[in-house]
Amino acid sequence: MKFTQKVAAAALFASGAIATDPLTADKVEADIKTDELQRVLWNLNHIADRNGGNRAFGEPGYKASVDFVVERAQGRFWPEMDTWVQPFNHTYDKTLEISVTGPEGEDVFVISPQYNPATPLPGGITASLINTPVDDATGSMCLPEQWEGIDATGKLALVKRGICGVAEKLKLARAHGALGVILYNQDPGTNYATPTLQAENIGQLIPVGIIPLEVGTAWIARLNAGEDVVVKLLVDAVSDTRETWNVISETKEGDPNNVIMLGAHLDSVQQGPGVNDDGSGTAALLEIMGSVKNYKGFPHKIRFAWWGAEESGLVGSLYYTSQLSEAEANKIKYYFNYDMIGSINPIFEIESYENSGIGPQLLEDYLVSKGKTVEHGGFGDGNSDYVGFVELGIPTAALFTGAGEPWDPCYHQECDTIDNIDYDALTVNTKAAARALVTLAHSLEGVPTRATTTPNLRGRSKIASQFKRWKRLAEESHGHGKMCSHKEKKSTV
Repeated sequence: MKFTQKVAAAALFASGAIATDPLTADKVEADIKTDELQRVLWNLNHIADRNGGNRAFGEPGYKASVDFVVERAQGRFWPEMDTWVQPFNHTYDKTLEISVTGPEGEDVFVISPQYNPATPLPGGITASLINTPVDDATGSMCLPEQWEGIDATGKLALVKRGICGVAEKLKLARAHGALGVILYNQDPGTNYATPTLQAENIGQLIPVGIIPLEVGTAWIARLNAGEDVVVKLLVDAVSDTRETWNVISETKEGDPNNVIMLGAHLDSVQQGPGVNDDGSGTAALLEIMGSVKNYKGFPHKIRFAWWGAEESGLVGSLYYTSQLSEAEANKIKYYFNYDMIGSINPIFEIESYENSGIGPQLLEDYLVSKGKTVEHGGFGDGNSDYVGFVELGIPTAALFTGAGEPWDPCYHQECDTIDNIDYDALTVNTKAAARALVTLAHSLEGVPTRATTTPNLRGRSKIASQFKRWKRLAEESHGHGKMCSHKEKKSTV
């Protein structure tokens, strides 16, 4: 991830000369090419293929992804860009094996959430199921009163997924004596996302396996008929602390006291290569940066960020924002977040909040000019890397094309490959992002000042508590709440 001056000098020689052409929105838009975006995504997909099928935090594929971005930013664009990596540590977790064996000895489809505690090995847990009440309004077994009268001692609790975080259900099941939980999904089929149980809950939970709704429903019928339904749950998992990195790159040109920032997360989930989530945002930033470096004459500094460990709970972006001093936060005049902007059946949703100012309008104007129907959503669910910036009161906007059915059926799955992209959506969104960036790089008209007067921003301790709250929201809603915010409830808990 470090490059010598010799490499940098070679990059300068290869570029021919430092950029002298003035930066305009039209020029940058014209520079964005679909085939170049495809080439970046091919590389990210190839990295995953060569590294166990993913680019996840703590895995070799993520390190290779960092090297790829750094080579582009530092190796090729050194004359115009300053690039560095920001290291941080986080708890890595991986389920090595999970199985659920039904009452007739049949193997049952099952997924394991991140930070799932291990069962006793090698035998796992074999126990009778105990059924629990369903409450689709407030969430099944989410509240202490819903467990009143239930003695799950020595049993596996059969619980419906949904509404509250999986970890909350597990804590309550443990308090009522359950050895583990069999969580059946709230929607039919096996196409469901993988949640996280939060690293902070290590040591507080019991093992869980997440099975299809159809299987859970069949077992409930047998329990209601008076049968003793005995099931085996086996979880083999590892957990340790690992170093990982954000990648930051910014233009040498521009006022360092007035920074326009763009971000996308670089990691995937462990289940797949993450080409849409969020290779799409990664590619957009790389191609915009590759254009911007050709031009000069913009008064505001432009900063690009590729976040690490987003899929583990927005960890990289929260680390970055939590490390900012008040003075450094004040310098960031706008933040744009691009997380999943190439979904195969896209919506065109612009996400914003009360201090977003002109940013959403800049994105919308371009998308509408290209015939796209724009929808609007908010930041209320804490489901992507805008969180830390919003909590600091920095004006922020985001683009999003949908996660899960029907927008991205391969969300958080092995099939999130280069075939899982709508390239028209990716291209038009990248161009919208580029034009919005260039507009603000020249003028802050319509950009509100940073909101620093709300009660939760009075002092660093208050800010830190808010980061922790957002982190809990993000981890409880993984994988990770990126359903269309206004179209249906999140099928992510």
